[in-house]
Amino acid sequence: MLMEPTIEHLRQMRLGAMADAWLEQQKNPNITELSFDDRFGLLVDAEQLSRVNRRVSSLRRKAKLRHASACVEDVECGPQRGLDKTTLHQLAGCRWVVEHHNVIVTGATGAGKTYLACALANQACLKGHTTLYRRVTRLLDEIALARLDGTWPKLLDQLAKADVLVLDDWGLAPLTPQKRHDILEVLEDREGLRATIVTSQLPHPQWHEYIGDPTVADAILDRIVHRAYKVNLTGPSRRKPKTNPTED
Repeated sequence: MLMEPTIEHLRQMRLGAMADAWLEQQKNPNITELSFDDRFGLLVDAEQLSRVNRRVSSLRRKAKLRHASACVEDVECGPQRGLDKTTLHQLAGCRWVVEHHNVIVTGATGAGKTYLACALANQACLKGHTTLYRRVTRLLDEIALARLDGTWPKLLDQLAKADVLVLDDWGLAPLTPQKRHDILEVLEDREGLRATIVTSQLPHPQWHEYIGDPTVADAILDRIVHRAYKVNLTGPSRRKPKTNPTED
């Protein structure tokens, strides 16, 4: 049997990983000890794994996370951090994504809020969920520009469809009436349908005062806080020397 035509046909059918695995099998002198079914199963496994890896890589690339390589295995837990292993393990399972719950991560500057948010977002990508990362101040500028050039509906649709939306650094800049309503509109489209991660230096009980308008504040908090896992990170700044360099 000539291998070259078969290899070419596999690549034409976009089964390149299977073709590569078959070529690798030919280099193994012990491969004939396996049955045809076992060898074919290995080829299928190689193709399936390759497709999963490509899918995950694509999701992570499109997420545009601030910490692209953040992973839950590198997140420090313990009483001094305000995060226990049980909670982290539960969040890493991404059930909260499937159930359309939110995650609120608060803490002082350098506590590792953004890193934890990106680690959870990366974990969501690993599970096959679409993810987007936005710093709140830049998102609001992006929305303002989209309103001017007529792309606001497209942007709103993009934000609404992401399985996980990371809103980083909530509460850093004052909100104008328009910005309050823009945030509310983004959250309104996601309520009960998608999951959102919010990081903030402000403890969530202070968010109502920060938002300003009581009516809008009630609406925003109702869509974020009431269906959320809450993590308040504590301990020394992760940016100081002699700390875990992966966390920020």
